[in-house]
Amino acid sequence: MPDHILLVEDDPRLAEMLTEYLSQAAFRVTHAPNGRAALEHITAGDIDAVILDLMLPDMDGLDVCRQLRAISDIPVLMLTARGDAIDRIIGLEIGADDYLPKPFEPRELLARLRAILRRRVEHRHQPDGAARHDAEFLRFGRLEIDPAAHAARLDGVSCELTAYQFDLLLVLARHAGRVLSRESLMDLLKGEPLEAFDRSIDVHMSRIRAAVEDDPKKPRRIITVRGAGYLFAKVQD
Repeated sequence: MPDHILLVEDDPRLAEMLTEYLSQAAFRVTHAPNGRAALEHITAGDIDAVILDLMLPDMDGLDVCRQLRAISDIPVLMLTARGDAIDRIIGLEIGADDYLPKPFEPRELLARLRAILRRRVEHRHQPDGAARHDAEFLRFGRLEIDPAAHAARLDGVSCELTAYQFDLLLVLARHAGRVLSRESLMDLLKGEPLEAFDRSIDVHMSRIRAAVEDDPKKPRRIITVRGAGYLFAKVQD
């Protein structure tokens, strides 16, 4: 059964073009012209990923994303107008997995869509047994990272992270004490190409800090090394 994509887009010409393009790429596509229709489809189930335009006629796309996250963890790829940096930041913070500014190349949209779907499949097939490397439980002072449960906890309280943000945190933690450049992080994240994600990685890192740091403005767990990348501290508390 091909993956079922919900395309939330009010521009009928763009929606028709994307529906045809994604159908040729072996996806099953349902088009929702507004936010209310989108939420109805999501509530009904059977959706594997959402392509969400933030400019909708009946409600703000960010509100759609927020309501979607309250009922589902399906991947969300936002489409944003060029220059709407604040919308991209807010969208990532409330749970979108990635964003793509308009205008865009359909091939880039397809690459990003396949990447967020691939991550979802990998999360569903986490191996059982703590003996496996992928399921090793990690503890750094008051911060616990549980790959098997795909969860992070600070002082026993769950940290609110998207799937992609958890993957970033896990990569950093497994290489504690080493400075990882953006290129290294992308290579370790299943070899995804840097050009597809480097514009959002700093926003994701800020969201991770907000979840795991006592004071995100003075981080002690995830440290920026200027000109080099990010370092996850071995000793934190």
